[in-house]
Amino acid sequence: MAKNEKKAAGKSEDANPSGGEDASKVNNTWLYALGAVAAVAIAAGIFIWRDSTPSVAAGEKTDPDLSELMKPGALPDISLGKEDASNTIVEYASMTCPHCAAFHKTVLPELKTKYIDTGQARLILREFPLDQLAAQASMVARCAGPDRYYPMVGALFETQESWVAEGGEGTQKLLQIAKQAGFTKEKFDQCIGDKALFEKILETRTRGHETFGVESTPSFFVNGKRLTGEQTVAAFEALFSGAAKPAAAGAEEKAPGEAEAPSGQ
Repeated sequence: MAKNEKKAAGKSEDANPSGGEDASKVNNTWLYALGAVAAVAIAAGIFIWRDSTPSVAAGEKTDPDLSELMKPGALPDISLGKEDASNTIVEYASMTCPHCAAFHKTVLPELKTKYIDTGQARLILREFPLDQLAAQASMVARCAGPDRYYPMVGALFETQESWVAEGGEGTQKLLQIAKQAGFTKEKFDQCIGDKALFEKILETRTRGHETFGVESTPSFFVNGKRLTGEQTVAAFEALFSGAAKPAAAGAEEKAPGEAEAPSGQ
């Protein structure tokens, strides 16, 4: 398994030199067998994941049943785009993941212009935090409210290098970003101290890992078809149905057969 992503985007020693697969894989450093109960103490800064094993062995993953994938989870899905769009992208992401940030900064804007804003596709982001700071950032995005969820997510990814840091320093930097979005310190503290919200984010992560075999971020399911690692617009277009696709992909984009970078899964 790869190391966790506590280091700032673009500076992590875990980053794959090829830039294809994110270094953000399920990290056993954060996964401990605790029996039936996970000990969680947010206020004390203790962050311990339930031990979880993918239901499908590495190298044998199949695409999940679409109806199962779209079933409601612990947290309500918030869509970017029309609910009745003909294509659905489900993304599992960690807010401290540099490759997730790259997708939201460089690929999503084009997808949004071509497909989401035109009603042909929608995006559903589900939380898959790999460290405490990522969980806190996901909580802040949820606390911003449904209407401000994606703007908050976008702001956090856009400024990721400025707030991803070790321990309490990262939390303090995250507070400064939240303040710019209208949070008071009191609201911020209440948000990241909300154990019920934390548990729901943890449950979302656990379901993604155990039920759908998510082991790294970003991981996507396009109409139920799995894509892992950094992707191009062309990779999503290849899996869209009923969408007006461009005649040819740009020279710099991968061919559909090359869309998924080797992940070792």
